Amino acid sequence: MKLTKLELSGFKSFADTVTLNFDDGVTAIVGPNGCGKSNVSDAVRWVLGEQSARLLRGGKMEDVIFQGAAGRRPVNVTEVSLYLDNSDGQLPTP
Repeated sequence: MKLTKLELSGFKSFADTVTLNFDDGVTAIVGPNGCGKSNVSDAVRWVLGEQSARLLRGGKMEDVIFQGAAGRRPVNVTEVSLYLDNSDGQLPTP
């Protein structure tokens, strides 16, 4: 089983919908400080059910929703979709 794609919309610093495709091999997320690298791993934790705002680096759960920025209005909903390839059958299916 492997993670193939992650879609984020309105999650923390990702105001617009962003799709991250994870191809075979090693994937590295790089960029300058403050560009949202840690928010990618926070999104994975959140979509898998993390309930602690502190572990998602926030003060309250509402902090995962994009709060607005210069010239950008806040959004009122966030969505994260995780796509897994289970072609190897590691995850049991009914």
